[in-house]
Amino acid sequence: MPIQEGKPAPAFTLEGASGKKVSLADFAGKHVVLYFYPKDDTPGCTKEACGFRDDWKILQKENVVVLGVSADDAESHRKFAAKYRLPFTLLSDPDREVMEKYGAYGEKVLYGKKTIGVIRSTVWIGPDGKVKKHWARVPNAEEHPAKVLDAIRAG
Repeated sequence: MPIQEGKPAPAFTLEGASGKKVSLADFAGKHVVLYFYPKDDTPGCTKEACGFRDDWKILQKENVVVLGVSADDAESHRKFAAKYRLPFTLLSDPDREVMEKYGAYGEKVLYGKKTIGVIRSTVWIGPDGKVKKHWARVPNAEEHPAKVLDAIRAG
């Protein structure tokens, strides 16, 4: 079932960069920005992650948790987070099960060709566990974090 605004967000548990398991339920009562990206330390993904990093203090004031998800392993996430001083949790989804639940894995067009892969997307989950907004296909990774922050501020 595709992600729908107003419906409960699918539950998940994934391994974080620290090796600890992280579940959506851990953040009940908080806003969660769950963003899916193709690969650590690539140009678009780095711009997107750094955008969330740069807005971190504001996001915290808004009671927002940011979780980044890719298929990369914990070691890759640790290096990526350390290199760019990312203050939020990066999660590993090597089997792409959570990505599939959230519509973040499937057919996409890359350089004019249809391919199967990670679809850059973001889901804003409210404190009640329901999807407040779903950005199904993010066209510009660099500008996206500011758009997410604008939506959160608008309520």
